[in-house]
Amino acid sequence: MTEPPGARGARTGGAPTERVVGIGAGAKELATEDMILNIGPQHPSTHGVLRLRLTVDGERIGSAEPIVGYMHRGAEKLFEVRDYRQIIVLANRHDWLSAFANELGVVLAVERMLGMEVPVRAVWARTLLAELNRVLNHLMFLGSYPLELGAITPVFYAFRERETLQAVMEEISGGRMHYMFNRVGGLKEDLPYGWLDRVAQAVTDVRRRLPDIEKLISGNEIFIARTRGVGVLDRETIMQYGVSGPIARASGVDFDLRRDEPYLAYGELPVKVVTRSAGDCHARFEVLLDQVKVALDLADACVERLRSLPPGPINQRLPKVLKVPEGHTYAWTENPLGLNGYYLVSRGEKTPWRLKLRSASYNNVQVLREMLPGHLISDMVAILGSMFFVVGDIDK
Repeated sequence: MTEPPGARGARTGGAPTERVVGIGAGAKELATEDMILNIGPQHPSTHGVLRLRLTVDGERIGSAEPIVGYMHRGAEKLFEVRDYRQIIVLANRHDWLSAFANELGVVLAVERMLGMEVPVRAVWARTLLAELNRVLNHLMFLGSYPLELGAITPVFYAFRERETLQAVMEEISGGRMHYMFNRVGGLKEDLPYGWLDRVAQAVTDVRRRLPDIEKLISGNEIFIARTRGVGVLDRETIMQYGVSGPIARASGVDFDLRRDEPYLAYGELPVKVVTRSAGDCHARFEVLLDQVKVALDLADACVERLRSLPPGPINQRLPKVLKVPEGHTYAWTENPLGLNGYYLVSRGEKTPWRLKLRSASYNNVQVLREMLPGHLISDMVAILGSMFFVVGDIDK
């Protein structure tokens, strides 16, 4: 290290001198160096116990590696030692915001293996409940995402609408999050007297007040600046990583199982698939908001159809010990967060030999390694929140 000429002389009053300090042959030139930064697994900027291992150069992210497994509960192995009634309570919980949809995939797979025909009232009631569950899921993210970017008010509006729908879901099932209302062959019990009227009123109220949330967020210049053009995800990357649901549709992937491979009563319903082309954080938020409107319309259509159906059974009678014939099948559904699939392999016993879960959040979060590099650390929170994942759906 060399002192500036004259520096020592100025201090001592003598002639100027230079002092060179040896700093070792292995020393590097003065420059910024990459730093490894761990975000999580317990950190206010992550959703639950997710860990991100970032390589950063100053404020810029160079590489990102999502590290999962901190919440792993071994659900797939537990499936193998539970009978088909007990499995529902486990499947219910991996995405705790989409409990009804999680149950649905299991019972659809088992019913397909059994060759079982479900009563028509159960088919339409399942469709209605699936759409109400979709709205509940989306409202949570519509409220919590702006909160992560500094806007606290929208979460109160979103939770007001959630409580309106939670009331009718709790009335029919007894549960607020883990409904446990699906059964192999139909639903647990029939709809309460007057329940359809209360559902119709709840849907009307939520639809009427939804613009309040939209006005709070959509025109906010800070929200737009933090989300527009940030975290762009292209179609090719989506295909490589198997990203699905609202995140894929925000990048122009026009695919929705409810329309393209209908199950339940979706084949008789006009399912509008919402898409955007920008593929950024803002587009993902817009898709989520518009999907709420579509789900409310589908719920109204299901209510009207259920009102027109004659009285009848809501489920099939099952033997005391339910055994599924030997074979295998794959049942997938359009869950609120994306494609959810169950690959069931049976050897004719009362428990599955194998039940593999394909969860939406697992694929959706892996693509962060492609999205985060090149962005600022401050944009990481905006991108992470726009991926709309549940950690339990990753660490299944």
